[in-house]
Parts: sequence; structure tokens; C-alpha cells
Amino acid sequence: MTDTVNLDWNNLGFDYIKTDLRFISYYKDGEWDEGALIEDNVLKVDEAATALHYGQQCFEGLKAYRCKDGSINLFRVDQNAARMARSCRRLLMPEFPEDRFIEAVKKVVKANEQWLPPYGTGGSLYIRPFMIGVGNNVAVRPATEYIFSIFVMPVGAYFKGGLTPTNFIVSEYDRAAHVGTGAAKVGGNYAASLLPGKEAKERHFSDCIYLDPLTHTKIEEVGAANFFGITKDNQFITPYSPSILPSITKYSLLWLAEHRLGMTVKEGDVYVDQLDIFAEAGACGTAAVISPVGGIQNGDDFHVFYSETEVGPVTRRLYDELVGIQYGDVEAPEGWIQKVRETGESMTLELNAVDRRVVHKLAEDYSDITTHSEGEGRARHLIIAKKPL
Repeated sequence: MTDTVNLDWNNLGFDYIKTDLRFISYYKDGEWDEGALIEDNVLKVDEAATALHYGQQCFEGLKAYRCKDGSINLFRVDQNAARMARSCRRLLMPEFPEDRFIEAVKKVVKANEQWLPPYGTGGSLYIRPFMIGVGNNVAVRPATEYIFSIFVMPVGAYFKGGLTPTNFIVSEYDRAAHVGTGAAKVGGNYAASLLPGKEAKERHFSDCIYLDPLTHTKIEEVGAANFFGITKDNQFITPYSPSILPSITKYSLLWLAEHRLGMTVKEGDVYVDQLDIFAEAGACGTAAVISPVGGIQNGDDFHVFYSETEVGPVTRRLYDELVGIQYGDVEAPEGWIQKVRETGESMTLELNAVDRRVVHKLAEDYSDITTHSEGEGRARHLIIAKKPL
């Protein structure tokens, strides 16, 4: 395992931190190039780029996790690749091949491994793939050139209190149109949420609750996260609508609730005036994982679920199961985890001559590893590997 950078891992927020390398690929003349890892974190685009004027862009969010044995987990990265492809189709953007998407994610995580928070800190490496339409195009039509890129950064909890209930308020704004772009992960949906979110926080709520745009009677999303409720008769219910982003975390919780907790699960209508059927409620997503909902303000009515201060028992079990899978402490369903780095995999380190000699000397005390140096001059590097049986 490479050395980590010097950060306060136990007190990370959810803010941008520039890491060493990012992946970038260009689409031109009908095809994607091979892509490369680069150091520069500044993109140069034409002033008439469609991403700037017409919002032709989409993105994804996922995480890498350091396991107890030092290996690195990616959680359901294939689902992120598939969802980004759907977003691209919705905005008439060229899909980045799903197998190459997964390969590029792994490449970026490996290249920035030293930024991955240590096991036990609660941190993870947030991964942001995105695509933008570039090139000079003033007319309202799809771009002819695109950039696909992935950067990473170490993060802590999205909500500062961790797994602590917080309160939300029903917004008067719509998040997305009924058959608009709500099911795609595109920037316009999030730009439209900035004002409602600001107003909610000014009233001392964590964020706002969005209702369905047709009738304004049913819960759709909780800020930038999906909503779920645990009924008093032990059902896991989450809203279903064409304007809701299909959260990978939500569908993971649906599976875990049914197959690990033995609950009845359902996607359907969640009426905002019938919240008393729920014993617990929460928001879920890649960034937040699970954030218990303490209460919801709807006009003059304030409804409390399990508690404003304590986490409900089912929410706690779901959280422990999901996070345990992500960090490798709980057995994962087949196909959910892909390894970026396996325990025992060889490592290449760029060290000066003095440090290389120190590592060589230390390695002599271990019977199961071997070290050697390769390359010439400033390109010389150290390789640590497991001895063959």
C-alpha cells in the first residue's frame, strides 16, 4: 500500500481537494480517443461550447473504499457506467463505453491511491466522472466534440453530523418536470435545486423535500438524495416516478431490505399527508449514504418519524449492512464489489535512492515479500511484490 498524504482523515468534509491525476478523453470525428491521465485540473473549452449555453453535460458520483486488509473496493461501478450512458442518451451525447468507463475509474483511483482515507476513519475517495459538450456551436443542436473526464478527492460525511437525524422542509419549487430530465444525472437539475436548498437552510433545515410536479401531493426526492420510509408494519417503501433519479444506493437498500432483513419492499406513491404510516424515514445516495430524517415540515404541520435525535433500528441495520459491504466487512451480493487493488498485489513506488535502500533493507525482515528496482536515472523506481510460493 502506498503512503497516504498528510490530511486530518477523521475530520474530512465534502469539499473539493485537488489530487494528483485525473483521466481525460476527447470525442472528435465520431469517436473517442484512448484517453490519458493528466496533472492539469483546468479545462479549456470554446466560448460557444454547448455545455456552457445549453446545459449539454452530465455526471456521475461514486466512491472507492479502503478495506481492513488494505485492498480497495469499488461499489457497483457498473451501475454508474450504465446510468451515465442513459443520461448521455437523454441529452444526445455520445456514450462513453461502459467497459472503458470502469477501466478509467480504476486507473484514476490507482493513480491517486495515496489520497484514499485509511480504513476506520469513515472516509472514502469520491469519484466524479463527467461529460461536457465542447466546440463552437451557437445553434441549439448537439455538440460535435465532447470531453469525458474523471477526478477524485477524499471525503468524509456529506452531512456534518454523520448518522444523525436531521429535519427537512417541503419546498414550493419543483425539482424537475414530470417527463423532463429528472431521471438523468444532469447539471440543470442540481442548479435548479440551489435556491430551494438555500431557503431551506436559512430556515434551519438540512435541505428541502420535493413533491411530484403533477399534483404536489407525493414525495419525490430529499434535496439531492432519494427518500425511503419504513412503515409501522415493517415495509420498506420508496417513491417511484419518471422524474426521480434512479439512485444506485436506493436500489441497493431495496435489495438489502428484502434479502438481508426479510422486509416487504415497494416502489410506489408516498403521500405527504400520510406520513403517519411510517415509523422511520431517511434520505439516501452516494454522497450521503443514509441520512435519517427526523421530521418534515409541511406548511404548518411538522411530522416527526422515529426521533429527532435517535436513529431508528431498521435504518441503523440498513446503514451497517450497506457500509459494511462497501468497506469489505460484510459479504457483498455477487457483482456488487470490484477490486481496484487486491491484497498482495505488487506495488510500484517512486522513491529517491536513499529511501529505496531503506525499503530494501526493511524488506529483508519479511519472508513473504521481495523488492527490486527498475529503470535508469530519475525514472528508477522500486517494486514491492509478494514472493512466489
